[in-house]
Amino acid sequence: MAKPAVRILLASPRGFCAGVDRAIQIVEMALGKYGAPVYVRHEIVHNRTVVEDLQAQGAVFVDELDEVPEGAPVVFSAHGVPKAVPVDAKHRKLIAVDATCPLVSKVHREAERHWRDGREVVLIGHAGHPEVIGTLGQLPPGSIHLIEDAADAAAFTPRDASQLAFVTQTTLSVDETEAVVAVLRQRFPTIAAPPRDDICYATTNRQQAVKEVAPRCDAMVVLGAPNSSNSVRLVEVAKRAGCGKAFLVQRASEIDWAQLGTPCTVGITAGASAPERLVQEVIEAFSARYSVTVDDIVLKTEDVRFKLPRLLEKA
Repeated sequence: MAKPAVRILLASPRGFCAGVDRAIQIVEMALGKYGAPVYVRHEIVHNRTVVEDLQAQGAVFVDELDEVPEGAPVVFSAHGVPKAVPVDAKHRKLIAVDATCPLVSKVHREAERHWRDGREVVLIGHAGHPEVIGTLGQLPPGSIHLIEDAADAAAFTPRDASQLAFVTQTTLSVDETEAVVAVLRQRFPTIAAPPRDDICYATTNRQQAVKEVAPRCDAMVVLGAPNSSNSVRLVEVAKRAGCGKAFLVQRASEIDWAQLGTPCTVGITAGASAPERLVQEVIEAFSARYSVTVDDIVLKTEDVRFKLPRLLEKA
């Protein structure tokens, strides 16, 4: 029997961003310089395949620094860490390598600048996310407050409304964040904003690509981890854009073909920490069941690169 026909629309940009690519390189370079094992505090990025690849090379992932032997090399994840973490690493004589995404570090510096200028800081983000924990940990308790949604923004009471600033997590929904900021600006017209959007270019580009592709699809498959904020946001964006069947899967083996139904057009994208080979794996899985044609829908071309830490430069 002939296979049913399916058209696949590949949303682009998709997959690795510059911060993720840099973080993975840092772990690999640390392994090359120091040898295995190199310890990594938390998942270097939120993707199980990436973590398993690095484990196979000799990386050891830990939850906290007390699991790292004294004097050993340890890499801080791309999400950033509270200030107390590198201080603890120094006390324990660890060789600390910081893989924090430079765009997350930018948010840290903004929050510190506002605090030094005497402002109370609001962080828009998701409670419990490692990036949010890291940003909250840049300032003394009580000087920065987490706001998750428009309801939080409506209920927030600052000490002095004339001395207020906001920063955001880098991987939020652009539309939802704009709604939160609108509430804050309405209530506090003088609130200081970031000089540039804190939501990173990669998050913004991937959401815009999904907005372009999703309305044309019967279903949308997003490659990414359930603890990956930017990947979860892509599913939400696809649904708001008009694709009711939008699914987050970590790899092709997780696709629920019965739930997918009998689509004619399927969109595929990947969160900023998902390798491109997982996208190709999904295309192969569709090709085993359907007669597939693939169109790459390119919204933008990304050429961002970040410098690597000097600590890893060759002598």
